[in-house]
Amino acid sequence: MSENRSDAPLREDIRQLGGLLGSTIHEQSGAHVYETVEEIRGLAKSARAGDEAAARALEKRLGELPDELIVPVVRAFSQFLNLANIAEQHHRIRRSRAWVRDTQTGPLRGSLEEFFKRMDAAGNTGELHETIANLDIELVLTAHPTEVMRRSLLQKYNHIAELLGQGDRLDPTPEEIEEVHQALKREITAAWETDEIRRRRPAPQDEARWGLAVIEQTLWDVVPHFLRRLDRNLKRQTGTPLALDSAPIHFGSWMGGDRDGNPRVTATVTREVCLLNRWKAVELYEQQINALIEDLSLQCASDELRGWVGDAWEPYRTALKAVRDRLLATRHWLEARLAGRQPTDGLIYWRTEELREPLMICYRSLHESGAGMIAEGRLKDLLRRLSVFGLTLMRVDIRQESTRHTDALNALTEALGIGSYADWDEDERQRFLVRELDSRRPLIPRDFEADEEVTEVLDTCRVIAEMGADSLGAYVISMASKPSDILAVKLLQKEAGVRSPLRVVPLFETLSDLQGAQACLDQLIGIDWYREHIDGVQEVMIGYSDSGKDASHLTAAWALYQTQEQLVESARRHGISLKLFHGRGGSIGRGGGPTHAAILSQPPGSVDGRLRVTEQGEVIQAKFGLPGIAERNLELYITAVAEATLVPPNPPEKGWREVMDQLAGRSCEVYRDMVRETPEFIEYFRHATPEHEISHLAIGSRPARRKPTQGVESLRAIPWIFAWTQTRLLLPAWLGAGSALAESLEAGRRDTLHHMYEAWPFFRAFIDMLEMVLAKSDPAVAAWYDARLVPESLHGLGEGLRERHDETRRTVLEVSQHAQPLDDAPVVQRSVGLRNPYVDPLNLLQVELLDRVRHGHEEDLRDALMICINGIAAGMRNTG
Repeated sequence: MSENRSDAPLREDIRQLGGLLGSTIHEQSGAHVYETVEEIRGLAKSARAGDEAAARALEKRLGELPDELIVPVVRAFSQFLNLANIAEQHHRIRRSRAWVRDTQTGPLRGSLEEFFKRMDAAGNTGELHETIANLDIELVLTAHPTEVMRRSLLQKYNHIAELLGQGDRLDPTPEEIEEVHQALKREITAAWETDEIRRRRPAPQDEARWGLAVIEQTLWDVVPHFLRRLDRNLKRQTGTPLALDSAPIHFGSWMGGDRDGNPRVTATVTREVCLLNRWKAVELYEQQINALIEDLSLQCASDELRGWVGDAWEPYRTALKAVRDRLLATRHWLEARLAGRQPTDGLIYWRTEELREPLMICYRSLHESGAGMIAEGRLKDLLRRLSVFGLTLMRVDIRQESTRHTDALNALTEALGIGSYADWDEDERQRFLVRELDSRRPLIPRDFEADEEVTEVLDTCRVIAEMGADSLGAYVISMASKPSDILAVKLLQKEAGVRSPLRVVPLFETLSDLQGAQACLDQLIGIDWYREHIDGVQEVMIGYSDSGKDASHLTAAWALYQTQEQLVESARRHGISLKLFHGRGGSIGRGGGPTHAAILSQPPGSVDGRLRVTEQGEVIQAKFGLPGIAERNLELYITAVAEATLVPPNPPEKGWREVMDQLAGRSCEVYRDMVRETPEFIEYFRHATPEHEISHLAIGSRPARRKPTQGVESLRAIPWIFAWTQTRLLLPAWLGAGSALAESLEAGRRDTLHHMYEAWPFFRAFIDMLEMVLAKSDPAVAAWYDARLVPESLHGLGEGLRERHDETRRTVLEVSQHAQPLDDAPVVQRSVGLRNPYVDPLNLLQVELLDRVRHGHEEDLRDALMICINGIAAGMRNTG
């Protein structure tokens, strides 16, 4: 099957959806709007094809567009890009299914079937079962201020995807085809009549509910289905099935727990979110138990089950009704707590094992009574859900910035009259912390009073004590750099009466913190008290966002690689297990990129069966919003982590390290020289991008800045990247890399760079991701922003940046030896080409809108600008 033929259904879906959108615009907004949109679309396609006259006409037409037409035109192009995204996601599912059906092409790369076949051919079958059985992969769902689309629209778009799936039936009748067509038209009409703009900033509880919606609507059913596939493949390959209580992949959350720089996340919010997670879990289990009561009308039973239910006529139903009653009592208890009441505990479920036990009695009874086939259906799926989701669906991490703990301890030591903790050096802090951790007396006086921020830190620790380890995951310390940062949180938990302390996870983010991570870990494990209290396992989080913003993407990538190597070496030397937590975002500049390749490019020994990684905002919907896509992503995580464990990549050759050191050093110099040392850069950034306007979007509970200063250093990495994505320059992902590569090529390292690209997964993954950035970016579009929005005195700076972009493109292609970016990824290449004619008008309109808004028409055009930002984000397929 050729690529062109295989993509024909995608083109047909896009044609159909585009046609339905066009007729909807005509019907709902009138012929004049429709004709205007079609005129602009035609000019944009011609301009993108190289017609300079069309390009000039397009710019003139959009510049003359009256205010009343701007909103419908912006909405039209934004809606089309969202519909194209739906069609592409559905086509990914379609192609995955085609790979399974077509035995001539072989299994899809990264699929379970392909992975097991390849491991068998490599002679790894003996270790395969143990590796899969011991996998520990946790996907941590996070909410960030880049998820621009409203949930109301997401639900409609998901329904459109479902309808496209119905249209793929092999034997539809003409009436069924027409019914799907009409249903699509209804959904597109409803989407057109729905306000795209979120009118209020979401509360952290809203974000937590969105995370729960992903579990309920997709993952709740996808997980047991995927584990069945994994079980079948594992049994076929090794002869041994997957254990019933195995949970190779599970889920965590930062929603409602991430308080770093977000004053809206309080102890009260965290408590509410933990209760909400438990409530939703109980509701979902209650539904499954009701379905099992309907199913299990059998009378055969084991002695074990009879010993529980006696001579009941329908023993399974009797047993499960008792389970349902207890779940109902648990739900009522949780509802009372959420309403602010303090109900009596009663007979409620506290631990997962309490629910698992009666279900296992039923499971064993069915097998012993000759009805094992029935046990392997809905009941087995429910037991697998229990293993993966527990009674909380996803455990909530607490995240707080290190200085907040310093401030809390400083307030305590000053109140006790023993000095200023903040003024003590590291050794003195460590001695104090270890002494108090060993002490049995309380440190916090009963009459202790502190300011609001210190009180909030202490209240958070009290919530940890109240909610317990079943509801909560890790305590992550951002901007950690010293052992005392970790010990401080251990002490604060102790003083709050936490019986099962959360594991404390330092997050190393900036370049200097990454470079000091190994020394910090060595010192930490060298503290006798600490070593005795970690059960031989240390989790460390490494941050991709702030390290890239701090030092350049290339420099950060190499620093992250080396930090992982160093931490692995330290863990082995100290005889402990290391679990790395990757703080990745959706965009390339924040560590995003293809999952499978990213995992396989990690340093040898850094995965070792364990992986914890953040899935943020828009990426959650893109990866887990549709069942077929969700299952494919779970599959990619499982196969990549298992392969990286069984067949870790070789370490880089000695000479390659020297090359990378030089590349990273030079990239950092060029990046910082521009971003930090060029006085006019900040002014240019504010004029040339919609950074200021983005701050008005109600797209996340967190503020855009950690501190109220004006430099890039205080701006969060997410809006920093979001702003450059809007102008399609994507500067944070490539600035510095082109100059460093160009100098390396000029120094005669061409052959070495080619060899690194061919033989080193880390370097290849980095260059491939740069190619993706270069394919999606367009300096000519960025030039439109400069021409209209940037003072003439700063035009030279913009021209210089675009020249650097061109240099990066040339050097990257010289290293990969490709004629065009993504030559070896034609599907992505065509996807970018498809979108360009529809994103171009939005960029031109955004320039027009920014110019008008900045000259006094702010209130009239704010909606259009917000929709435009959303549309460009959809066209670029990521924001921050």
